[in-house]
Amino acid sequence: MRIQHLGRRDHAEMEAAMRAFTAARATDTEDELWLVEHAPVFTQGVAGRDSHVLAAGDIPVARSQRGGQVTYHGPGQVVAYPLVDLRRLDIYVKEYVFRLEQAVLDTLAEWAVTGHRVRSAPGIYVRLDDPFGHAALAPAAPGEDPFRGLGKIAALGIKVSRHFAYHGVALNVAMDLEPFQRIDPCGYAGLKTVDLRALGVAVDWDDAARRLAAQLQRRLA
Repeated sequence: MRIQHLGRRDHAEMEAAMRAFTAARATDTEDELWLVEHAPVFTQGVAGRDSHVLAAGDIPVARSQRGGQVTYHGPGQVVAYPLVDLRRLDIYVKEYVFRLEQAVLDTLAEWAVTGHRVRSAPGIYVRLDDPFGHAALAPAAPGEDPFRGLGKIAALGIKVSRHFAYHGVALNVAMDLEPFQRIDPCGYAGLKTVDLRALGVAVDWDDAARRLAAQLQRRLA
């Protein structure tokens, strides 16, 4: 897998570049991993509902080809776009999502942060009262808020065309988290969002990007 550190890039530019790369690639095209940081932007998935954008204000809202609802990208967030051939990896979408999430879990573990999956809600979450604790997350009881006591630290959204996947995962490192209050993150009203800095983990963007890239490369080899 070829890794490209692309720095600060416009979201629309990257969306177009991913679509062009995917449309042009063949079965022998090397997989790539693009690491970027975006200027402030809300992105809506293909089925995104406008009602989940509560007050965009001065931040643009962009349509995206990925799945899922609305999320926010901004400075201090590592956005990783794996451009991979799922057929060559011999996996289906469910397994691919599992591997992306596992790469984030393993990255967080390097700072002793314990991440969690929530059933039917792609992405990675942490316990707000004990982000370094190792207790397993108990499934929510019927009628209970599945996000109670949790904060989302990584969002995930992908697109697959002709067995080629693009888009990917965003890890919150050291952001201005206020814009997440202007939306229902990933379509969930009241869902809290956190970053590593809010958990007391001091790490710069380059280091976080390097660690996440290594874990993604390991899981997608």
